[in-house]
Amino acid sequence: MKGKIVVTGGAGYIGSHTTVELQNAGYEVVIVDNLSNSNAGVIDGIEKISGIRPAFEKVDCTDKEALTGVFNKYPGIKGIIHFAASKAVGESVHKPLLYYKNNIVSLLNLLELMPENKVEGIVFSSSCTVYGQPEILPVDEMAPIQPALSPYGNTKQIDEEIIRDAIYAKAPYKSIILRYFNPIGAHPTAEIGELPNGVPQNLIPYLTQTAIGIRKELSVYGDDYNTPDGSCIRDYINVVDLAKAHVVAVNRIVENKSESKLEYFNLGTGTGVSVLELINAFEKSTGVKVPHKIVGRREGDIEQIWANPCYANTVLGWTAAESIEDTLKSAWSWQLKLREKGIM
Repeated sequence: MKGKIVVTGGAGYIGSHTTVELQNAGYEVVIVDNLSNSNAGVIDGIEKISGIRPAFEKVDCTDKEALTGVFNKYPGIKGIIHFAASKAVGESVHKPLLYYKNNIVSLLNLLELMPENKVEGIVFSSSCTVYGQPEILPVDEMAPIQPALSPYGNTKQIDEEIIRDAIYAKAPYKSIILRYFNPIGAHPTAEIGELPNGVPQNLIPYLTQTAIGIRKELSVYGDDYNTPDGSCIRDYINVVDLAKAHVVAVNRIVENKSESKLEYFNLGTGTGVSVLELINAFEKSTGVKVPHKIVGRREGDIEQIWANPCYANTVLGWTAAESIEDTLKSAWSWQLKLREKGIM
């Protein structure tokens, strides 16, 4: 084994896929998750894919005492990948205090516990939302941080500032901040995928649930933006590609390859796809129609953003490999597997 890694939010969407890739790479994983937007059954899926059952602790990262118990139970943790956070832009506008508590207190607790437990570094799950509506596209790591358009985006900005300030104050650990764009799709085995509790806040699970008949229709928030078809443009990245980038980042920290104590990388495909284009691509790649309607703009949404991933491609040696068509097919296969299992 290469070492022990804590994955907060590891039963969630990106966390579960990253756990698989970490285990495949030879790491021992301890998942810490309060199951607020996931379920423990995901652990079974991880085990089916990788052949290894990760350790699991049902703990809320805002509970420092409980989190301390995790570090005591699993000595020798080398690194942390911090996913655990509330993550829906629209919801954050209506529940700002929930987002500030969950997304900031959880990070503070981890950063305070890391030196006490000699943890070498933390990979932080950030977001392209820190760039706001960029003035220049595509977006590279030198783009200015714009005023946040939502409490969710603001928490990511604040968390990045907290990590930066801690490291400037000579904290005895390193950090790699991964600013990623819009992860979609599912594992090709269809054993794990995106399954939020309740009504989905993210586009793809709502789209697939609509396609299979669980939801009446998909709402497209605005067709009057300054884009070719009027709908918002995003950079949609395959979740397995994204998970693999986290393994590269962990390797970089534990193998002491990072060039400084704090590094930033944009993770995306480099291609912008509009919401209406995405719906069309899903219908073409699966042969399944998606009932949808145009509704008013959603507060907090950015008009258009996509990545310049060249820095991550060059320095990390990582690239997004999967096509949008195959990624959408994987999301549909996951939805069909859920129906087969009688889950949804």
